Amino acid sequence: MGQLTTLALRIVLVVLLAGSLFVQAVMVPLVGADLEEGGAELAYPRAVYLVVLILGVVTVQIVLVCVWRLVTMVQRGTVFSHAAFRYVDVVIWAIGAAAVLLSAFGYMLAPGEAVAPGVVLLIGGVVVAVLGVALIVLVLRMLLAQAVARDVEAARMEAELKGVI
Repeated sequence: MGQLTTLALRIVLVVLLAGSLFVQAVMVPLVGADLEEGGAELAYPRAVYLVVLILGVVTVQIVLVCVWRLVTMVQRGTVFSHAAFRYVDVVIWAIGAAAVLLSAFGYMLAPGEAVAPGVVLLIGGVVVAVLGVALIVLVLRMLLAQAVARDVEAARMEAELKGVI
């Protein structure tokens, strides 16, 4: 990965992380105030909605930090090692947790008249998309596993060749 690409990706990651912190610090309290003033009858207490929202943002932050660590490994040339699996696994689990949280959010919005049924259906579609992203990352993890295995095999064969020479 080139220096310019790495720099651009790091800038995007910083902007996304700053945006997620803004959501946690400013937007969540505003949503909480809107829920309190809204007058719409919600099926669950206001705090439950806010906790799901905050945990959803935390899953995004976890993914951003893990991608940052993987980019660092790419720069150092150590991404094709077993240490990379830890970060990729955390990304997969965080994306899965985000899908579960979105499902719970849709379930909480479904009863009553507070939200149109189309919104709940839209959330269901987003859940399917998020699960698709988790599956894509899982396939990429399998490709990483093959690359690491080939790298280990190449190192072994190189050592054998040096022994013969």
